[in-house]
Amino acid sequence: MAVPKRRKSRSRTRHRRSQWKAQPPALSPCPCPRKELVPQHRACVHCGLYRGRQVISGNDN
Repeated sequence: MAVPKRRKSRSRTRHRRSQWKAQPPALSPCPCPRKELVPQHRACVHCGLYRGRQVISGNDN
């Protein structure tokens, strides 16, 4: 089994791990007049629209 010949320094390890960042969720405006930001590929919880169709009964108050 392959085993590293030398120990990786703390600096090298931390430089490598610095690229592991959490990304904010991608939000897009809903096509309804309110333009609420909703996650992509999800129905809007406010109006119930998904890809221009009414798929759930929305809470449009």
